[in-house]
Amino acid sequence: MKYLIAGLGNIGREYEKTRHNAGFEILDILAKKHETAFATKRYGDVAEMKYKGRTLILLKPSTYMNLSGNAVNFWLQTEKIPQEKLLVVLDDFALPAGQIRIKSKGSDGGHNGLKHINAVLGNSNYARLRFGVGNDFPQGFQIDYVLSQWSKDEYLALTPAFENAAEAILSYVFVGAARTMNIFNTKKIIET
Repeated sequence: MKYLIAGLGNIGREYEKTRHNAGFEILDILAKKHETAFATKRYGDVAEMKYKGRTLILLKPSTYMNLSGNAVNFWLQTEKIPQEKLLVVLDDFALPAGQIRIKSKGSDGGHNGLKHINAVLGNSNYARLRFGVGNDFPQGFQIDYVLSQWSKDEYLALTPAFENAAEAILSYVFVGAARTMNIFNTKKIIET
């Protein structure tokens, strides 16, 4: 069985360790833990890893967040992966920092990366793992907030939560969305 795990973010040094790049961070941790490396390919950085008889294609799109659907669709087609084996990993300011929420399908929730994926695929019938980045910003400043970098202390405090999200990806490919939701959607990793 083959899965496409797409971690959303923006390429470029100015976006490193920003809240909007949580998807990249989680995939980097997963790849490092399983001793695989990303290679720059068409529409993104791609790595392949094996886990309990499953093949995971890890994708960090190079299309920038608002055009994520181009990369996701290209790699689904290239690897001949059905949409039901797609998991999109992204940031979510509606969740407390470090909390994750896994869903088997759903709305874009105002996230531009999901909006574009939905538009390109023509539906929203794919799993997503939302990683909470908190919402400590004044009304109307959400873009500045998600594009800002974590402080050193915030990043260190969130490292266990990033690792937990990487574990949730492995759970998703091994036991499926329903059981993974039961295990991880209520799990509290960091105290706020």
